[in-house]
Amino acid sequence: MEAPNFGAFFFNTGQMKTTTQTLPLIKASSRTDAVQEYYFSRKLREIEQMRKAGADIINLGIGSPDLPPSAETIFTLSRSAFNPKNHGYQSYQGIIELREAFAGWYKRYFKVELNPDSEVLPLIGSKEGIMHISMTFINPGDEVLVPDPGYPTYSSATKLSAGVVRNYSLTKEGGWYPNIKELEKSDLSRVKMMWINYPHMPTGTKATVKLFQELVAFARRHSILLCNDNPYSFILNKDHLSLLSIEGAKEVALELNSLSKSHNMPGWRIGMIAGHSGYIKDIIKIKSNMDSGMFKPLQLAAVTALNSGDDWYDSVNIGYEKRRVVAGKIMDELGCRYDANQCGLFLWGEVPHYCKSAEELTDRLLYNSNVFITPGLIFGTNGERYIRISLCAPEELLESALERVRRSHKVKNVI
Repeated sequence: MEAPNFGAFFFNTGQMKTTTQTLPLIKASSRTDAVQEYYFSRKLREIEQMRKAGADIINLGIGSPDLPPSAETIFTLSRSAFNPKNHGYQSYQGIIELREAFAGWYKRYFKVELNPDSEVLPLIGSKEGIMHISMTFINPGDEVLVPDPGYPTYSSATKLSAGVVRNYSLTKEGGWYPNIKELEKSDLSRVKMMWINYPHMPTGTKATVKLFQELVAFARRHSILLCNDNPYSFILNKDHLSLLSIEGAKEVALELNSLSKSHNMPGWRIGMIAGHSGYIKDIIKIKSNMDSGMFKPLQLAAVTALNSGDDWYDSVNIGYEKRRVVAGKIMDELGCRYDANQCGLFLWGEVPHYCKSAEELTDRLLYNSNVFITPGLIFGTNGERYIRISLCAPEELLESALERVRRSHKVKNVI
């Protein structure tokens, strides 16, 4: 009997044509319809394409500190990373050394007593905390008061948590403070939370004790959870003020903070939530299902950073003060009005009357001057006539941007 020709068989099957039906992609959940891609994600992609095409873009849009953290902080990270015992999973609540360091930091600078065992929760960046708080406290249909202008993530986290965004207006005429009397004229029965952010981004406005007292009283009257996002307290500012320093605040308030801005550690993703132990316990239920703790060497390095002395903050702010002067010259060249006493990482300015919109001005700067500045509209409708310049660029780069604006914008000939 002749043996079968397997070589021919495999050869022939290789000649067979196969057809695969193209199936439609699985549809994403409806919650993705509630949000859009983050503005900076889209814009940075466009800038990257312009750079690939040969354009030399100066990016003054994003508040990512360009300076390093302290040398001691980096050394702690390096040294502790060599310890083989530091590479395992960590506690969902963070190591006790970090919680104690956050509590000590708040006591020294904010005059707030926090129990490190129960009132402090380290985070993988405070942006994570915005989502955790939203998922913990918002039920479908709950209303959330969100500032306009304000950080866009407050709205997106609310929508992703099935809440309803209810914007409240901040205006130059109102000092960029919420109008509590106007809010109380409205129906607040479905409001569960209110986001505030002082020192305020993008306007650079500082809070006052009186404002925080009024907000805490408002929250207590209406059983509203008041959430203060507080990452800018140490930038061009020595008036360190925490919402939790107000009497009665812990019963109705939470506060977020971060090492991203204050200690030049944005990529390290280290933040915290502080507040009543009952609130922290509820948030841990959500957080513990979403991560497996923070790398221990990062936490140990954060301890070192939090123990920095006043000289550290002063040295950083000396540089920012010089940068703000140049950013102010850019504003002047563009004909924008601004408050020179703003704090935080940005300079916020109102565009001149001849501009159709802030976006029209920033697009013109990007395409004609190769300088990217953020239009205020991304922070809400009250930002439509404003622009924001980031101070997270070396002084010489800001000077180069100023020179480009002078050459191409010609604002003095327009006004």
